[in-house]
Amino acid sequence: MPSPVNTLKGIPVVVDGTGAVRSGQKYLTPQGFTAIKDGIKSSGDADPRSLPRKPRWLTARLAAGEGYDFVRRTVREHHLATVCEEAKCPNIGECWNAGTATIMLMGAVCTRACRFCAVDTGNPRGWLDAEEPRHVAESVALMQLKYVVLTSVNRDDLPDGGAAHYAACIRAIKQRNASTAVEALTPDFQGVLADVDTVVDSGPEVFAQNVETVRRLTHPVRDPRAGYEQTLSVLAHAKQRRPEVLTKTSLMLGIGESDEEIVHCMHELREVGVDILTLGQYLRPTVNHLSVQRFVTPEQFQQYRAWGLARGFRECVAGPLVRSSYRAEQALAGNNVGLGAVAGVP
Repeated sequence: MPSPVNTLKGIPVVVDGTGAVRSGQKYLTPQGFTAIKDGIKSSGDADPRSLPRKPRWLTARLAAGEGYDFVRRTVREHHLATVCEEAKCPNIGECWNAGTATIMLMGAVCTRACRFCAVDTGNPRGWLDAEEPRHVAESVALMQLKYVVLTSVNRDDLPDGGAAHYAACIRAIKQRNASTAVEALTPDFQGVLADVDTVVDSGPEVFAQNVETVRRLTHPVRDPRAGYEQTLSVLAHAKQRRPEVLTKTSLMLGIGESDEEIVHCMHELREVGVDILTLGQYLRPTVNHLSVQRFVTPEQFQQYRAWGLARGFRECVAGPLVRSSYRAEQALAGNNVGLGAVAGVP
């Protein structure tokens, strides 16, 4: 049976509580605002057969198992969103079976529409779950996490971009789980540095904001409200505000960047004091998103990691399935989070 359809200002809107909304389709959320499934509107002429065949090294672990089921139940019972699910992360099986998850704060609808991202897009109009800090802290305690990554959608509809809510979640975790290390993978808060202070001062051990791609490709890869310089400014300020906090960022590869641009980006990130860099393969989530320009081989990723370490990053995690929070708790081990040693790395 098809989902019921209403109209909002003359636009068909799917009202659906089952999740049976097609990619690129507008729907009405349980909170009463509209959103676009997977973030990018359907072009109407996109051909699913245009998705390229993935090479053999891009095989991810099956999303099943006892650990996976435990994390999924915990997430559901505490009404949490995870970037693992919302962004269609290929590592969800591996990470959830290991008992770790990246918790996505402030809902599952982003105010921005980056052309690489599969998170739903809309305007939550100020909606927030006031109980989320408590639920997050309880979940961290239940899963007995020693390290937790908190990320979030962009919330440009909020006066502070959600910084105070982010900080409340971090403080709640610390109050209940004093020994748990927190990595905050935040929005850019539109470059408002006072909002960066709010999060950094709440006690995270790691502060992350993703540059996503090289300078030349920032637009159209990222939403117009994001910016290469804006991200550099946020990372630089976080390090200046609390030098003891590690700063971290991530680059997607395979969308048209050159080796020279990768090296230049590494140089600029080190200039603002970034400690940890992750490098992974961009995978097109739907036919409505950016196309993959190349599949970077594992050997090339090893070479890029060597370049990063040679330029002074405390760690440079690189691999085809690496994402910004992949094995984040191991990022300081200096071993490419167990992905394999790199010959010739100093």
